Amino acid sequence: MSFSLQRLQTITSHMVSSTVKKIINKPIISFIGGGNMAEAILAGLQSSGHPSSLLRYSEPFDQRLEYMQTKYPEFVSSKDNCEIIEGSDIVILAVKPQVLRTVVINDLSGLLKQNPKLLIVSIAAGITTQDIYKWLNTSDPASIVRCMPNTPALVGEGAVGLYATDHVNNEQREMTESIMKSIAKQVSWVSQESLIDSVTGISGSGPAYFFLIMEAMQNAGIEAGLTLEDAKALTIQTCLGAARMAQTSEDDLATLRRKVTSPKGTTEAAINSMESNHIRQTMSDAVFAAQNRGKELAEQLGKEL
Repeated sequence: MSFSLQRLQTITSHMVSSTVKKIINKPIISFIGGGNMAEAILAGLQSSGHPSSLLRYSEPFDQRLEYMQTKYPEFVSSKDNCEIIEGSDIVILAVKPQVLRTVVINDLSGLLKQNPKLLIVSIAAGITTQDIYKWLNTSDPASIVRCMPNTPALVGEGAVGLYATDHVNNEQREMTESIMKSIAKQVSWVSQESLIDSVTGISGSGPAYFFLIMEAMQNAGIEAGLTLEDAKALTIQTCLGAARMAQTSEDDLATLRRKVTSPKGTTEAAINSMESNHIRQTMSDAVFAAQNRGKELAEQLGKEL
């Protein structure tokens, strides 16, 4: 497809999108960046019923853009950020932290002046709302939400932490929550931005903790005589089943653990071994290490950018 033809189709799509929006009164949502997380949210929104004509994204890399256009021809797409975000109600910043400053200064600040009601949602790790507001270079209030998703969002099983600045109204909160629920089973708002680092320590980095535990269980199963295939399958299903029980039970986690730990039984022997090896302190240290590293990265990125 030639660039001129593609641009003509994009402009036409923009016009159609604006018309449709007036009819159905749903927001135009544009993504700057077309990477994995942007793809997951776009697909999630489409599956949840948001009109494809109101979903847009920009992507600078030809190979990735071609992949996205082939897989999702119904979305409006371009390599031009300004073209994609024009007329948007919500702009989701889905780019690497290192390039976010340039994107905000060059592309977003002008749009905010045209549309003071614009909602900006950032999923760029380590970049604070204060940094984004500074780069917008405006004295006017701005509605900014910072989002911390985790990788299970890529399969529709995400957990997401959100923080909103004071100028984000209830309607914008609801819209943000609706967007994130298209990829996440748990969406939690925090009252202070510093708590995003706490979310990072629990759910942001958390999947890796479980992958490590599952890897260790699998390897122990192999040492105990199981095949790799059986050890892996039993480990994964056990993890999945335990999580499902915890999710659906009225009991708290401690009670669930006690219920499956018979006195002087096999599970008690295993739990006692884990307790003697300070499993609780190990997990606490891991969470706080991730949290503290998140704070360090935010400070570092804020200074460097």
